[in-house]
Amino acid sequence: MTVDFTGRTALVTGASRGIGLGIAAELVACGATVCLTARKKEELDAAVEELGGAAHAMAVPGKADDAEHRAAAVAAVIDRFGSLDLLVNNAGINPHFGALIDADLGAFRKILEVNLVAALGWTQEAYGAWMKEHGGAVLNVASVGGVVAGPFIGAYNVSKAALIHMTRQLGGELGPGVRVNAVAPAVVKTRFAEALYEGREEEAAAAYPMKRLGVPEDVAKAAAYLLSDDASWITGETLVIDGGVTLTGGVG
Repeated sequence: MTVDFTGRTALVTGASRGIGLGIAAELVACGATVCLTARKKEELDAAVEELGGAAHAMAVPGKADDAEHRAAAVAAVIDRFGSLDLLVNNAGINPHFGALIDADLGAFRKILEVNLVAALGWTQEAYGAWMKEHGGAVLNVASVGGVVAGPFIGAYNVSKAALIHMTRQLGGELGPGVRVNAVAPAVVKTRFAEALYEGREEEAAAAYPMKRLGVPEDVAKAAAYLLSDDASWITGETLVIDGGVTLTGGVG
């Protein structure tokens, strides 16, 4: 396989750090130009510099679930780089940690709004502005929690299960011009996931056949493949990236 995104432009949501920034870095390393979105301008500006500056990346700060922000970001990236060939829906939140039955319904609605509804909104914007006419590829960042049930982050897991099904639905609807796939990572060492392993990383990793937790690069390599022409006959699929933890009955 030779992943080459020369001449292509990607938009990555939730890309100021963690998995989103890791995917953006991999895409840039493979020749793409990238638009980063996230809430905090200062972190986005630092991420752009990390990716090599304005020749390789741009940033549009805003909230993923803000329709005006989505429209502005899509318009800005097409104006700046001339296309929007790849979309990565990575933005996600989890304001509820505990049993789903105890979840505040307002928090649950917010999780669905950011993790699911906004992903559809981004896809609609990218499709209408560029991909419907020119083609493209979409990648949704789901979770193993969307594949198997587990404790503590049930509300988040429900949103990711819905995202996985939305991936199948859109994969069927948007072909042949646009492919839609997803990745479903287990625990990846990021600030977002710290509550799941902080202070007990060795214990958390013991359940994984690979005996380690993930790092953003593990997800980024797989994401680049699914977005690339090497995966041109793959759509509607979700690739589990979990160090084997679901083989042992764990959920990460």
